[in-house]
Amino acid sequence: MKAPATILTLALLAACSQQPTGANTAESHDAMSHDAMMTATADDSEATRGYKQSMADMMTKAPPYSGDADIDFMQQMRVHHVAAVAMARTELAHGKDAEARALAQAVIDAQQKEIEQIDRWLRAKAR
Repeated sequence: MKAPATILTLALLAACSQQPTGANTAESHDAMSHDAMMTATADDSEATRGYKQSMADMMTKAPPYSGDADIDFMQQMRVHHVAAVAMARTELAHGKDAEARALAQAVIDAQQKEIEQIDRWLRAKAR
């Protein structure tokens, strides 16, 4: 029983230790501009432009939070699903790998059904 306690202690110490300078921490990520990550550049491929546009649309089309957990979940998930469908369509338009393309089609099929479900729910709640 001593080994699991030792492993747990080492894991906790590692988790609490300081990150080395330049590490990819949440703080350094927060300092990164989301606009820069979503803005197309001349070097971007058509696929990258499509993915960036999907992300930008998701960020700009998300409705404000209402304070109602259920409504906020449904509204935010709808925007997220629409972006997922757009990204999957970009994969189908530009991707070549059969497995990635199959997943993209599965994402489209599943997410479109869920978008319809969310829309019905939101209509029933008159939002």
